Amino acid sequence: MNCRVPVYSGEVRIVPLIASATEIVHALGLGKYQVGRSHECDFPKSVQRLPVCTRPVIPVDGDSAEIDRLVTSRVAAAASIYEVDAGAIASLNPTHIITQTQCKVCAVSREDVEHALRDQTTVDARIISLEPYSLADIWADVLRVAEACDCSAKGEELVESLQSELILIHNFAHRSSWQPRVAALEWLEPLMCAGNWMPELIAMANAVPVFGSAGEHSPYLAWGDLVAADPDVIISMPCGFDIARTRAEMRWLTSRPDWERLKAVRTGQVYLCDGNQYMNRPGPRIIESFQILCEILHHKLFPATFEGTGWQRMDTLPAKVLSAH
Repeated sequence: MNCRVPVYSGEVRIVPLIASATEIVHALGLGKYQVGRSHECDFPKSVQRLPVCTRPVIPVDGDSAEIDRLVTSRVAAAASIYEVDAGAIASLNPTHIITQTQCKVCAVSREDVEHALRDQTTVDARIISLEPYSLADIWADVLRVAEACDCSAKGEELVESLQSELILIHNFAHRSSWQPRVAALEWLEPLMCAGNWMPELIAMANAVPVFGSAGEHSPYLAWGDLVAADPDVIISMPCGFDIARTRAEMRWLTSRPDWERLKAVRTGQVYLCDGNQYMNRPGPRIIESFQILCEILHHKLFPATFEGTGWQRMDTLPAKVLSAH
């Protein structure tokens, strides 16, 4: 089913300013109408040739502690973490700009966009704000984008398909008799556990989320609380980090007292995820994120399709011991 796109002095021209929005646009079959992107929009790869309309105003190549210090400082000063290039957006003459209101730290916000375009009277675009706190919110966001682009039927079709895939994986995961207690970590210094949709996905994967509440922001976590909980599985998925960078950041955990005493460490059940491409992107690839969780938690049931690209085991035990798990 093709989208029926309305005419706004020509064809639709979409500028998503959040990576998940770009993925939603393409899943809806609207990719040919995307004319710009944010600095974080990188999937599908074809979008990387499009003009970039945003940039972070802090260095993002530092470690967890440095990035947190810079972010905290700007938030305390009520300053944005991102800069929107109003001139670039104006030159693209968009009919739709997609942003978000869920987290000013994670991506460009609606407030950022409105502030940047305040003096740009040439921009007369519809601003669509995504609000993904839970799985239900992700589905609602897909429908919101589809409705804004006069593509509601396609949106409903896409949501139904994604939900069906999720249920199929969920049902398969529940064939496992193992229901591990899982600690999902979204930042490593300071320590934060994964909230929003991640506790839902963990529960759907036939496991128990030790920390975090479904539909709520990711909270800070005291090291002593992690030690006291002693989860069966630890999954590290820092927001914005790929696997290699996550592995480099694990020193914030491995250097702490009692790390080696944790059950997950002793049994080789510590995993690293690409939190940038998967776990922290509330779009159509939430299905792949769920598949990754199930591969990690129930490897006897699920083939390791995403091993190496979406997740890796952190070697905490000798190879001969790991081979037994």
